[in-house]
Amino acid sequence: MTEPRPRFRLFVPVPLETGVAVALDRDQTHYLASVMRAETGESVLLFNGRDGEWSARIASLAKSGAALVPEKATRPQEPEPDLWLLAAPLKRDRTDLVAEKAAELGVSRLWPVFTRRTNAGRVNTGRLRAHLIEASEQCERLSVPELAEPAALDKVLAGWPAGRTLLFLDEGGGGTPLAEAASGGPAALLIGPEGGFDPSERRLLLSLPFVRPVGLGPRILRAETAAIAALAVWQAAAGDGRRGPRG
Repeated sequence: MTEPRPRFRLFVPVPLETGVAVALDRDQTHYLASVMRAETGESVLLFNGRDGEWSARIASLAKSGAALVPEKATRPQEPEPDLWLLAAPLKRDRTDLVAEKAAELGVSRLWPVFTRRTNAGRVNTGRLRAHLIEASEQCERLSVPELAEPAALDKVLAGWPAGRTLLFLDEGGGGTPLAEAASGGPAALLIGPEGGFDPSERRLLLSLPFVRPVGLGPRILRAETAAIAALAVWQAAAGDGRRGPRG
């Protein structure tokens, strides 16, 4: 008989080894003990982005802290698509939504980028990081996307790494359909703010050799919708969306 899947799955930033106890932080302890009413001896799945997924048992559980002991590896670490998402910060809830869906759709790095027309004045990186972790735990991926330090668009472009294509969602309508432009290799998607890119930014982007303008069809999409749609299209055309479901 197949053993039932554990109720809980947590990201921990420490190595996972058989028999080596893992201490949980305060928030994770509260989640297990007070929110989910977990019990000592229950099984929990753990992952850290390096050692695959492990089944662990709750060795101790109290308000002051919890300890889990990894017992066996359940899934090996697997390579994931090397896809970044550069997105202009939006209003709070919409930025949180973009972070959550970026994790679910397999982004390896989320990079908040300030443009001339960006309305949000700051980014709460702590909250975004929490959304990335929670979404990664829920969707059963084996890693958590890196959250890059928010930066101005011109600085990001000036330090762009060689060998990575930047697919610029061009609301001007002159780009290649994203489904045709997506290809293997390191890539990044750039999504602008609610008001679109400033003309000077668009000219700069179109002048750079590593930038490729792309489009998502005839409709004008909200920024958060464009981000989600672009990630789904890229994964279907060039990423792990082409693989079958995990058995």
